[in-house]
Amino acid sequence: MSSVAKVIKRDWLDWPFFEQRHHTIGDRLDRFVQSGVLDTIDHGDVDAACRRLVRAMGEAGVLDCAVAAPDGDATTIDSRSICLSRESLAYADGLADFAFAMQGLGSGAIALGGSAELRKAVLPKVRSGEWLAAFALSEKEAGSDVAAMSCTARADGNDYIIDGEKTWISNGGIADVYTLFARTGEAPGARGISAFVVFPDDPGFGIADRIDVIAPHPLATLRFANCRIPASRRLGAPGGGFKLAMQTLDIFRASVAAAALGFARRALDEALLHARSRRMFGATLGDLQLTQAALGDMATDTDAAALLTYRAAWRRDVQKLSTTREAAMAKLTATETAQRVIDRAVQMFGGRGVRKGEVVESLYREIRALRIYEGATEVQKLIVARDLLKSR
Repeated sequence: MSSVAKVIKRDWLDWPFFEQRHHTIGDRLDRFVQSGVLDTIDHGDVDAACRRLVRAMGEAGVLDCAVAAPDGDATTIDSRSICLSRESLAYADGLADFAFAMQGLGSGAIALGGSAELRKAVLPKVRSGEWLAAFALSEKEAGSDVAAMSCTARADGNDYIIDGEKTWISNGGIADVYTLFARTGEAPGARGISAFVVFPDDPGFGIADRIDVIAPHPLATLRFANCRIPASRRLGAPGGGFKLAMQTLDIFRASVAAAALGFARRALDEALLHARSRRMFGATLGDLQLTQAALGDMATDTDAAALLTYRAAWRRDVQKLSTTREAAMAKLTATETAQRVIDRAVQMFGGRGVRKGEVVESLYREIRALRIYEGATEVQKLIVARDLLKSR
């Protein structure tokens, strides 16, 4: 099965959103991909694969873009660098992108609100790839509606006692450190949620269920039954957990769009290679005008989504402005665009497109979740509309 190289062509790095340091990051990502480590990963064992990927990315310095140093400030993390990394990794390997993103998402609140001791204990291990991190926010009845959270943490002397469940938790069951959000009751709704650091050997913490999904990733339901942790592991102020969660997601939300771009660009390149080589009706597939029209739409839509994505990241990094609306626009556009681009690539491949093991077949499974997690497309539309109404 012929396929394009796993190294992405970054023709867009000459856009005004980028600086010379982003070219340096791109070169480092290329060296990582070209090292061959991705070819040695057994994707049939996703738990082991994620551990190997994270360790390899840590050793290569790839995680430095996403995980703050112990003496650093997570708010200074460069969103463009995260987006560039995720686009490149998604182009090469969907599981590598997942593993990279979770190291940043799972450690962001610790960097933002953790004590000096917690930051020193956790961040170097996550940044080096020694530890896997997880972000435990979602619940069965509290996905898009985080304020409906029911998992509780009650103060008991110098401890907190946690009870309840979290589900759809990425790296659940294999993470070495969990950032947990639980209701502490200081106020109704989102203002009564606090954030904590939980370790898998804490008594009362367990894995209720492992979740299998369309594109294999480590996911689980977590269960807390009288789980006692020291109060020193609370992140930030009591009742400040929702703010920490939103600050963390604000850093990384545009990068979901960037991952979708990576998938879309890979599908487009695979389709171009196939169109040039597939013989039919005395010509190639690429000689047919219907094919050319499809390729034109795929390329145009992908670049349009990329402009929205890097505008959002640039606005946050350079202008230091809120990107609530811009990141929502980027995520909904890039993920929906990538779904269409990949679907067209599968269609061009015909029967090969649905054959297990083909790159486009894998991309078809990988893209679907991105239209849901970290705010489904429908939620992003509401965010854009509400921000527009408020600003007018």
